[in-house]
Amino acid sequence: WYTWAMKLDLVYRGRHLNSEDIVLIKKVIANNPGKSRRFISEELCRQWNWRQQNGALKDMICRGLLLRLEREGLITLPPRKQLTNNPFRNRKPPEFVKADQTPIACNLKDMKQAIQLASIRRTNLERLYNSLIHEHHYLGYTQPVGENLKYIATFNGSPIACIGWSSPAWYIGCRDRFIGWSAEVRKKNLHLIAYQTRFLILPWVSVPCLASHLLGICARIISADWMSFYNHPIYFLETFVDTERFSGICYKAANW
Repeated sequence: WYTWAMKLDLVYRGRHLNSEDIVLIKKVIANNPGKSRRFISEELCRQWNWRQQNGALKDMICRGLLLRLEREGLITLPPRKQLTNNPFRNRKPPEFVKADQTPIACNLKDMKQAIQLASIRRTNLERLYNSLIHEHHYLGYTQPVGENLKYIATFNGSPIACIGWSSPAWYIGCRDRFIGWSAEVRKKNLHLIAYQTRFLILPWVSVPCLASHLLGICARIISADWMSFYNHPIYFLETFVDTERFSGICYKAANW
């Protein structure tokens, strides 16, 4: 994420900075006395044209960079305007949302036609997703980082599974070698991977082969959903399996 190549020549989240960039940062701070740190980071993003694929400024990443530069003694940021709650450190658990827990036990072929899988990001169903993951996933709910989508699978309108996706890990050697990426190509194309952060078949659902079936559906629809939300497609999916808990059979059955 952040490595020194030489003095005043560094890399942060894939962006190279040199002494001229440090001069620019100091100039923006000096020319905007009394402005907030957010204003400074947004102005730098505009001058650098540092944007996400959907055009939004990379404001939070830039603020992380500014804090790191200040810790290194390279710049002095203006005083904080206000002390805000850290959204990750002080985040409250998701609100409990009651869900239909009628047991479902049958063969996949008996319910396949009635299964629906839909992206629910920024809809009223996102609260239900957060609650189900918090209550029933062994890792609990954590706020996704970067680009992310959330899915709920339903059967006759009742939830049966949740699937969450976010931005991928910055570097995984075996993955990059498998794809054939050099370091430079990875930096250019990393946003084309989605990382599965959560996969939950709800505990009152017992349907053989359901997990691999849902993985297959999601693989077919996620790229179009990501394009609609973030203005770029998805070409690869990745996840991690805790082999002390799980065998990963459903991924193999879904041709991962």
